[in-house]
Amino acid sequence: MKTDELISLLSNQVTQVDRTAIARRFVQALLIGAAGSLILMSFVFGVRHDIGSVARTGVFWAKLAFPLAVGIGAILTIGRIGRPGARAGYSWALVALPFAAVWIAGWMVLDSADPNARAALVLGHTWRTCPFNILLLSIPTFPAAFWAMRSLAPTRLRLAGAVAGLLASSTATIVYCLHCPEMSPAFWGVWYAIGMLMPALIGAWIGPRLLRW
Repeated sequence: MKTDELISLLSNQVTQVDRTAIARRFVQALLIGAAGSLILMSFVFGVRHDIGSVARTGVFWAKLAFPLAVGIGAILTIGRIGRPGARAGYSWALVALPFAAVWIAGWMVLDSADPNARAALVLGHTWRTCPFNILLLSIPTFPAAFWAMRSLAPTRLRLAGAVAGLLASSTATIVYCLHCPEMSPAFWGVWYAIGMLMPALIGAWIGPRLLRW
């Protein structure tokens, strides 16, 4: 066979790569996971009774913006570390920035509050259960995030597992905001953060097992 004939044969068998397949898989995973968390939240906790009036306040949307920003940072980080040998680079700053913003906001709230009221602003009414509630609501989103992550080819499996766990927990936290009565940034910066970081630690632990390729 001549070289030109070989090249022609090979070129005829080339299939077009769908560049949107991975993005669609992540969108599908997040929608399925979020729907599962919403159903679980509705049965176990229920939507807060004053959601209609609270949704008209800026504080409520700031509370939603915190896990949403963490989730966006996690997706951008996944886009980098999902490639073999790639490093997270600046994308880690996008994950850390929402936490830093909430910690600064919480510090400002505490600084302006009466000293006797500061503990209540940090602990709220649900500090004992909040992180575990987020962990519970992460159960539907966790396998969905790992299923989507397996469509990539990460080489740093613990890091990839941690980011997948963080994506799952941030999605679950968005859903949890529909129930949670706490409206203090000082509370979110501690207990929401712990709730989101626990699935990330679990993801780092099991990442080498679930993401091996």
